[in-house]
Amino acid sequence: MKSLKYMIIGGMMAMISFSCSDFLDTNPKGSLGDEQLDGPDYVEKMVIAAYALVENDNIQLVPWLFSDLRSGDAYKGGGGPSDMGFAHNIEVANTLRVNDTQVNDKWIRTYYAVFRANNALARINKLSEAEYPKKNIRAAEMRFLRGHQFFELKRIFKHIVWVDETMSDDELLATSNRAFSDAELWEKIIEDFRYAIANLPEDNEDVGRSNKYSAKAYLAKALLYAAYEQDDMNNVININKDKLQEVVSLVNDLGARYRLAADFADNFRWETENGPESIFAIQSSSDDDTDFGRLNMTSALSYPMSDGYGCCGMHIPSQELVNAYKTDPATGLPLFSDFNKIGDDIQYAEDLKGRNIDPRLLHTAAIVGLPYKYKAGHIVDMTFPREGGIYYGPFLSLKETVAYDCPCFKQARWYYSSSLNRDILRYDDALLWKAEALIEIGGAANIEEARGIINTLRERAGNSTGLLIDAEGKHLSETGLFKVGLYSSFANQEEARRALRWERRLEMAMEASRGFDLVRWGIAAETINAYFATESIRREHLKTAHYTKNKDEYFPIPYQQINFSRGLYVQNYGWN
Repeated sequence: MKSLKYMIIGGMMAMISFSCSDFLDTNPKGSLGDEQLDGPDYVEKMVIAAYALVENDNIQLVPWLFSDLRSGDAYKGGGGPSDMGFAHNIEVANTLRVNDTQVNDKWIRTYYAVFRANNALARINKLSEAEYPKKNIRAAEMRFLRGHQFFELKRIFKHIVWVDETMSDDELLATSNRAFSDAELWEKIIEDFRYAIANLPEDNEDVGRSNKYSAKAYLAKALLYAAYEQDDMNNVININKDKLQEVVSLVNDLGARYRLAADFADNFRWETENGPESIFAIQSSSDDDTDFGRLNMTSALSYPMSDGYGCCGMHIPSQELVNAYKTDPATGLPLFSDFNKIGDDIQYAEDLKGRNIDPRLLHTAAIVGLPYKYKAGHIVDMTFPREGGIYYGPFLSLKETVAYDCPCFKQARWYYSSSLNRDILRYDDALLWKAEALIEIGGAANIEEARGIINTLRERAGNSTGLLIDAEGKHLSETGLFKVGLYSSFANQEEARRALRWERRLEMAMEASRGFDLVRWGIAAETINAYFATESIRREHLKTAHYTKNKDEYFPIPYQQINFSRGLYVQNYGWN
């Protein structure tokens, strides 16, 4: 947090020094004192400002960089390893450095978001309910948003600096990132969500605001992560079943409000956003009288290079991910052991002939020879991927993008984006948390209930074919391509665990989830290095990639922050 104070001071000095003579020649119209900002009207604006940073607005700090590139699900993409080279370093793992500028920026900008929530919260606390009737609700919203930002920081950096609205500047500067243990930090985050549940209404006044249900969902997510207790070297040493039991209870509560959309695709279409599955989403915009609107920056680098778009061909599904959607022609279940054979890849539409796949593949990855984003006549060819697919293959990310003729689509400088919302919390995700918790708690009844959840998602996936057509506009469901079977039983906990983890990959692919999942389960190093071993045969840029166990599970505490703290902050294990 010392760096935050210095950044704020540095920004103030820059504003003071800019065009000093012009400033001195202008008669001031008036000034706004700090105490004036404590009024209810200004506090309301500060609350909105805190919501504005729920999603980072920097296209080089988007969520997929910090998870999908460390999961085996995605390549960086773009114009080769030197294009956004820091992202290449994240992807190959072993060239990432403690002084990486973008990693430091991620730390700083997320703490800016924490600062906004804390600033609003401190001012809310000064007001009485008579002065500010929304006091308790707005305080709960700020605790929810603060919990969200700390949750993201915790997943990326592990040992973070906890700051709240009560701390003075001197206290901030004296607080280490080891003031609380790993487990204690999770409890601080959990406490924010418990407070939010106790004080938020079931229905808040605007679609984008948090409510009691979104707080319950986030509490369930935080408890799930906290349940996997780690030692100082990032090894999972215990799974807390009490926390998992609460996850089950909280997700059960969500069932009173949310349900699965009929078609998996509806979660990724502008026309159907804020649907029955969306629990808490970034509310994007493109027509709000600003230059570029509140566009969805997560997707700003992910559009094709083709006509109608033009940039930038990044965040590319990996070949292994695409192959993971193959299904057994007899059972319709995943091909767990031999899905990823070299020479048996799905690369183009013609490679789908005679196969069976899970339809979720075609909602997740754009494939050469098929329509882009369900648009008849707009067929993916080799002008869509950057550099003709030389570095990163022929695929493109699909969930996060829209068709070029969508009213929500907009060019912003040299990149493109849209007002498509991004879900932070979604009901299918929550159902998978519940299934995971049930499996890890164990017992025949719990595993059977988890099987039912997994089958429900698979059944929905199998029926999500209405928008999927071939180059001639023929419905692909008529070709026999899709086959998604249900599990009849699980022989044991390990078999159930394998099915759950596979299902999470297929359902949540390319949504900045899997990298964190692998760390939570304690299997990141072996999983990603196995991926490197095979994928490096296909992709030259992965030839020297390596993920180091007991180090790469988390990003380094930025060296710049350790310097700003004068050595008060302690580096993460393995990074010294």
